[in-house]
This record gives sequence, structure tokens and C-alpha cells, in this order.
Amino acid sequence: MHDRTNTIAGWVLFGGIAALGLSIVTGKYFHDEEPETPGFAIEGGEEAGAADSGPSFTALLAAADVAKGEAVFKKCTACHTINAGGANGIGPNLYATVGEAIGQGKAGFGFSSALSGHGGTWTFDNLDAWLKSPKKFAPGTLMSFAGLSSAEDRANLVAYLNSQGSNLPLPAAPPPEAAAPAGGDAATDNEAAPAAAPAAGDATKPMPEAPAPGMVTTQPATAN
Repeated sequence: MHDRTNTIAGWVLFGGIAALGLSIVTGKYFHDEEPETPGFAIEGGEEAGAADSGPSFTALLAAADVAKGEAVFKKCTACHTINAGGANGIGPNLYATVGEAIGQGKAGFGFSSALSGHGGTWTFDNLDAWLKSPKKFAPGTLMSFAGLSSAEDRANLVAYLNSQGSNLPLPAAPPPEAAAPAGGDAATDNEAAPAAAPAAGDATKPMPEAPAPGMVTTQPATAN
């Protein structure tokens, strides 16, 4: 009887030790700690579509660098030519595009209805909006280019496009904002000037005080 009891107790003890060991082993391999570096970025995890900060597009275009715009245009050469009389490719030839009607002309290039039915002309502002996000400017466009997020790059590129056969006058730089006066309020011309000090030797006699009511004044006797 005692041997059977000891055997059962031994198996129970062995089972407890085995369960404890299994728990420790599985705890090392399976845990819910957050990884130090995420495996991949989640779209929309950060605020999207934030407005451009910094100078306005007009100010950037007024100070645009055509040479830098030509460098940016290299991203477009896989689909577009820009020389006069150049052939259409995947996209239309872009010579003299600035100021043209949107989605029209270009030697019979087949524009999508998203552009051909858009209306308007390729103004500087329209080109800025198009280059920032073609799909937002013309939903349904067949252009696969995602857009240029840098407003400075867009301004430089528009200036370069304008220099290739359009040559429209660029907008003037906006006037700088007036600087606020430093320190406290400045003195105005309406402030009263301090009273001038009397000239030396120009002292006047003080006016006699008026007698109080009910008082009788006597005049000093004068010699006849």
C-alpha cells in the first residue's frame, strides 16, 4: 500500500516538474513583447496629405532655378520628350505646354477623358497641382506618376517647362512682410513738445492772490 502511494506521489511530482519546465521553455519562445523595430511601415500610420509649409508656390516660382528644373525633368524623360517637334511617347511631347489647353492638341496624342474633359489651360498653378498629385488633379487619369512632394522641385520644373517654347512671364515675388516695430510704442508726431524753459532774466511778478470771502484788505498808505 505504501509503495503504491509513493509511486502515485512520485508521478504527481514528476508531472508538476514537467509542466513547470514546459512553461519556462514556451515562455522563452512565445511572448507578446513589442519589437524594437517594426517589420514594415503601416500606410496611414502618420498624418497624410499635410499642406505644404514654407514659402508660397508663387514665391518659389519667382525665384526658381531653371537648371535645377532641367535636372528634375530627367524623371520625366522615360515617358516625355520636350524638344520642338519631338515625338509623342508613352506621354505627350511637352514643348510649349505652359499656357496650352489641358488635354488638347499635341500632334494627335490620345489623352484620357480625365484630361481631355478637364477644361482650362496649363497655368502655373494648374501645373503645380498636377505635378503634386496627377490623380487628385484629374481623377481617372492614366498617368502613373505619383507626383512631386517638394514644392521647390515643382517650381523649378515648371520654370524649366516654361523656358521650353512657352516663355510666359513668371510671377513677381510677393513683397516682404513689414517688420513689426521693436520694443515699446514709438513716439508720435502728435505728442506735445515739452514747454520751453523761460529765458534768463525774463522772470515775471507773481499774480496777487485773490482775498478769501469776508476778508477786508487794506492798502498801504502812500505819501502824497
